[in-house]
Amino acid sequence: MTADTPDYGPDRQAEVYLSGMLEDEPPEFPVSYEDLVNRARDELSEEAFAYVAGGAGSESTVDANDLAFDEWQIVPRMMRDVSERDLSVDLFGHEYPSPVLLAPVGVQSILHEEAELAVARAAGECSVPMICSSVSSYSLEEVADELGANPGWFQLYWSADRSVAASFLERAEDAGYEAVVVTLDTPKMGWRERDIELGYLPFLEAQGLTNYFDDPAFRDRLDGADPWENLETAIASWQECFGDASLTWDDLEWLEARTDLPIVVKGVLHPDDAREAVERGVDGLVVSNHGGRQVDGAIPALDALPDVVDAVDETTAADREVPVLFDSGIRRGSDVVRAVALGADAVLLGRPYAFGLGIGGEDGVRAVLENLLADLDLTVGLSGCASLDEIDRSTVRRADR
Repeated sequence: MTADTPDYGPDRQAEVYLSGMLEDEPPEFPVSYEDLVNRARDELSEEAFAYVAGGAGSESTVDANDLAFDEWQIVPRMMRDVSERDLSVDLFGHEYPSPVLLAPVGVQSILHEEAELAVARAAGECSVPMICSSVSSYSLEEVADELGANPGWFQLYWSADRSVAASFLERAEDAGYEAVVVTLDTPKMGWRERDIELGYLPFLEAQGLTNYFDDPAFRDRLDGADPWENLETAIASWQECFGDASLTWDDLEWLEARTDLPIVVKGVLHPDDAREAVERGVDGLVVSNHGGRQVDGAIPALDALPDVVDAVDETTAADREVPVLFDSGIRRGSDVVRAVALGADAVLLGRPYAFGLGIGGEDGVRAVLENLLADLDLTVGLSGCASLDEIDRSTVRRADR
């Protein structure tokens, strides 16, 4: 590898094997996603585990997201020089070392007291961009400070109170975030049976509401009252303005006029929505079904990816690039390869790092990231590719062929 290119796979293998063989210290945290889930189930509160692991309704969409990857098989190629592997990607004029970003996961304080701050530190150590949620447990400014020079994006839940939405955009830009990810699929929260059976919604304990309670526009809704000293009133006000079910594509013009940051819309599954988004001037899209948390029985995100990519390519002008990212179901390096093969420019990692946070704080998140990047690096090389540019639809085939 070159001096500027991390040798993720061999370096991680050497570290783990030497520690295990010479020092009799096997990895502290689970390596497989399945073991990570089981450990988190044992160590987290029932409510916290259900909130992260659960999905809408019968959770058929959660299961379908995972199963969709089994429908695509990698076809390795031989005798290609893969001694040096370049996993870097370019998004909105910024080069990132790998195609992995941390998805916006809210209310992280239910998993670990250091929440997003621990995640930001781990992300920085691994040079992985972090997307900070609107419903983070620490303010977007505190998270940005912890990220330092490591890239961060900000995820916006588009408030029904336009002054709050505009204030969030201004704060994100001032804090140095490099893009805004606008979640489209959550004008209302989905019917999540696990949470409902437990009667548990962390926001009603004011968890995950720091960005709102610290926001000047939101505080104006309370006539100057301190939200932290008037929790019942503040939480009720948040419930009133959290999402806006009246939004249409016409409203994007309002959003685009209020920030100079690239706007990435998250939650696109239908190719016609992809075409509409591109025509409306968005800078990027995320193919996602919110990890199966919104619509029970929805199409698996991976199944939607190729059609969305084709629609974006058909609609985008020759002098314009509109990256397509993928979210919902990334668990291993081979998942990243398959998503890239089907057209994704980068992927978002969600539940795995959340469980890592829950069982080990910063160290747990770092272990999850180091393992994923190592797995990805080795899978890319063993598939016969020296860079992500060499991965395309010929890299995979449908399992039923």
